[in-house]
Amino acid sequence: MTLQMSDRRYALRGKRILVTRPRAQAADLCNKLAAQGAEPILFPTIEIAPLDDYTALDRAVAALNNYHWIIFTSVNGVAAFWSRSDLTGLKDLSGLCHVAAIGPATARALEKRGVRAHFIPDEYVAEAIVDGLADVRGQWILLPRADIAREVLAVELANRGAVVHEIAAYRTLPAAPDPEGLCELRRGVDAITFASASAARNFVALTQYPSHPSHPFHLLTKIACIGPITAQTAREVGLPVDVMACDYTMDGLVAALLDYFSRI
Repeated sequence: MTLQMSDRRYALRGKRILVTRPRAQAADLCNKLAAQGAEPILFPTIEIAPLDDYTALDRAVAALNNYHWIIFTSVNGVAAFWSRSDLTGLKDLSGLCHVAAIGPATARALEKRGVRAHFIPDEYVAEAIVDGLADVRGQWILLPRADIAREVLAVELANRGAVVHEIAAYRTLPAAPDPEGLCELRRGVDAITFASASAARNFVALTQYPSHPSHPFHLLTKIACIGPITAQTAREVGLPVDVMACDYTMDGLVAALLDYFSRI
């Protein structure tokens, strides 16, 4: 048992691990990997950008007392929403509507703004929110999300009789290829991590990995995904998924990498 624990503890030591998160949000995962002895390599494949027109979001914020629920699906959604709520004079959600958050990171982002989520699903995916909210017939639900967010949550809520207003709060754009990160990728990495479906999709678009002949090492590189939705997209774009977190968080992703590399 002692040997197995020791193996897991040092499993990432010296491993070169590519981080594809937006540059402004990559520090947390990079620091967690470095704390395990890994060498994190930053190669952003997406960037978060503001909207060109906030009219729809501002109207929703101004009419928030009409909603029964507001559902936040990401930290980015929380930040974007509050950037507009400050402008429209909204300072407090207390007593206006119920708040749901997908995952602990999103809940923590809300807590920093003085809001405690009324509901956080056990599984941090959109589908789990639907069952957790129970009877939503006739209820108004606001979804401030990315412009390219999956439609499944809005569709399922509408199918259960809710009046859903899915409103873009920010844009997710492909990042320009980082020359240094691309050079490190071509040198070879032990694992590539994806924390979102768009990160996996844009990674392939940026690099033509794994089919491009300049990547002869790809058979030795492991693909690690934060959860099943990201893993599904990775497979759809030709990436063989080797590692998937059971807990769909950055800590869960690091734990899954530790488990995987301790066994090989």
